[in-house]
Amino acid sequence: MTIEAGSRQDEGMTHSRVRAVALIWAIASGLCATALADAPRSPTPSDRCKVCGMFVEKYKNWIAIVVFEDGSQLFFDGPKDMFKFIRNPKKFKESPSGISEIFVTDYYATRFIDARKAFFVSGSDVMGPMGHELVPVENADDARTLLEDHAGKAILSFDEVTLEKVPR
Repeated sequence: MTIEAGSRQDEGMTHSRVRAVALIWAIASGLCATALADAPRSPTPSDRCKVCGMFVEKYKNWIAIVVFEDGSQLFFDGPKDMFKFIRNPKKFKESPSGISEIFVTDYYATRFIDARKAFFVSGSDVMGPMGHELVPVENADDARTLLEDHAGKAILSFDEVTLEKVPR
C-alpha cells in the first residue's frame, strides 16, 4: 500500500505523530517541573546559617534548608541550628506559618531528604561543623545502624526533636 504525501491517510499519520510527540513532551515537562519543585536551591558561597552566621556551602554533608511558601530559602550549617530556628522562629524574626518544606542532608547518601520524614540520631560520636549534631538519615534501618556504629543515644523523629534535645 502506497501513501502519497498530502493524502488523507498521510495527514492522519502526521496528526497522530504530532499528538504523540506533544503528549510525550507534556509528560516529560511535567516530570521535570515536579523534580525541580522538589529540589531546593543549593547554597552559594555567600549564604550564611540563619542561626550562627557560618558560611554553609563548605559543609555540604550537613546543610539543612527551610523553604518558604514564597520560594525563599534559609540555610543552616546542620540540623542542630535548623531545629533551633524551627522550634523558635520568632527569635529569628520569622513566621513558622510560612514554611512549606524542610530539607536535611542524609548522612549516608549525602543528598537532600525531607526533614519531616527523616530520623535523627542524637548523642553519637559523629561531629558536625559545630560539634555534636543530630545526624539525619532517611530510613529507620540506617538510623539503627548509625546508632550502633557511632555510639548514639537515641533515634528521634522530626516531631520528637525539641529544643531541650538539641545538642549544645
